[in-house]
Order: sequence, then structure tokens, then C-alpha cells
Amino acid sequence: MKTRITELLGIDYPVIQGGMAWVADYHLAAAVSEAGGLGLIGAGGMPADLVREQIKQCKALTDKPFGVNIMLLNPDADAIAQAIVDMGVKVVTTGAGSPEKYMSMWKEAGVKVIPVVASVALAKRMERYGADAVVAEGTESGGHIGELTTMVLVPQVVDAVNIPVIAAGGIGDGRGMAAAFMLGASGVQMGTRFLLATETNIHQNYKDRVAKASDIDTQVTGRTTGHPVRILRNAMSRQYLKLEKDGASFEELEHLTLGGLRKAVVDGDVKNGSVMAGQIAGLVDKQQTCAQIICEVVDEAKQVMRERSVLFG
Repeated sequence: MKTRITELLGIDYPVIQGGMAWVADYHLAAAVSEAGGLGLIGAGGMPADLVREQIKQCKALTDKPFGVNIMLLNPDADAIAQAIVDMGVKVVTTGAGSPEKYMSMWKEAGVKVIPVVASVALAKRMERYGADAVVAEGTESGGHIGELTTMVLVPQVVDAVNIPVIAAGGIGDGRGMAAAFMLGASGVQMGTRFLLATETNIHQNYKDRVAKASDIDTQVTGRTTGHPVRILRNAMSRQYLKLEKDGASFEELEHLTLGGLRKAVVDGDVKNGSVMAGQIAGLVDKQQTCAQIICEVVDEAKQVMRERSVLFG
């Protein structure tokens, strides 16, 4: 399956794995890349030394292209940005800020830069600063979200920029991939689907909670603070939303979620931790290898597009 994204990144399939903090380690990134997609190490709040070690370990497992996702609010962002160059990483995706200050350094080193955007304005700005592509991520996604849905965001971004667009948010199977192509995207990014990959080293309780999720099981916390986060409903989310409704302070709300993602991912506390997942969680119910996931999604997308081409001539 060749698209502008596979040609840009040198991968077999236009499937990018989301750079999920505490989830996307070198095991997952290497497995996705070995399967023909683009694996990402989710730097999240990691210190730079740990990111360097993750990159080293990923290189030991695959010689295929892989990347690093940098959360630009990370206090170590400057050092991580330099590590990308020093260790020869070929792709970087960014979130929680603008990567403009690192663009020259990365471009000179031949790094492909793909910011995650939630609006047309940011997509156009990133193109002006030299981004090679953008991930247009709709509000259906898990974790930190914007307001626009994938269905309305992707085509508007496609129309606004000349660089390739990767669709993200609410994509978990071949039908979603085919829909993304119809909207003009050149590839897809999936996070929630890979939560159940056998190579994903998260607590089994987390995987089980995602597998059992229904279509209405996600909630968004933090809308009043300006930092909305999509998670699966549990005791913590119910308490958070009650506090929000009662006008709790930002500090009180932050204290409730402090360390919540680690609590869910590492400790398996899916009642009091932040079980981040997208709205597509209701569709994700089986554990598979990364290779099986990618092959199934790509094969289904091809089949759907063949059927529709026959249907509509």
C-alpha cells in the first residue's frame, strides 16, 4: 500500500502507532516498525537519558524506520530534541506545543518532523515552519484532545496544506482507514487499537478494561481547566467531573489526577488511575500482535475500497 506517507517515511504501510506516554516504549515501537508501520517511542515525561536508552534498545530490535514522540511541555524537551539528532532518529512527532525552535536543527539532520495538530491554523503554521507532514487528530482520540471531530478536521486540514496529512482519532480498523483516505489523508495514526497489542507492556488490567469498554464508556475530564483529557469512566473520572461541576480549583483537580496514568498503566489501578483511551475503544476487543493488527487493518481497508468502487462504479 503506497501513499505519500509510505514514500516519505520509507515504510510498507501508512500506519503510524500513537506515541502514548507510559505505553509506547521501545518494545511496541520496534514491533510496529518490524510489521511495516511506523513505531513511535512516546517520550511523555521521560528524562532525556531514559529516552536515549529507549532509542538504543529500539535500534537493537529493528533496523526499520521508527520515531520518537516528544511532549513539548516536558522539562527535558531541549535535551530530548538534541538526542533525536545525536542518535540518528529519522522521524519525530510532537505534541503539547509548537516545535518551531527545533525545526532548523532537525531539518539539518535530515529528521522528518510531523507535528500533531487539532486545528487548520496550527497545521498551516507548521507547514510554514518546515513540517514534512501533520497528524490531524480529532477529539475522538484518547488522552489530550482538541474540539473538532476527525470527520470535519481532516478534510479541512487536507485542503489547507500541501504536505501529507495523517488522520487520527477514532480509527481502529480498516473501515476507519478507508474513511481517512476518502477524506484526503495519506495515512492513519492509531493508539487505542495498539493498547491491546501483545507487544504492549502495560498492566493486563488496563488491557482488559479497554477490551470490555462499550461505545459510551469514555468521558472527558478537564474541560473547565482548558486541558481536556479523554479517559474510560471509573471512580476517579466520576469524582473529577463532580468536582468540576462544583467549581473545584485547578490545584484540587490536578491533585486528583497526579500520577494517574502511571497508576493505571504500571500498577493496574483502573478504578483510580487515568485509563486513557479513545472513543473507538468500544470496537477494540481482542489481543493481537502488531503484525496481525496492521495486516488486518490494511486488508480490510483494501476490501472496503474495492467493494465501494464496484458499488459506485
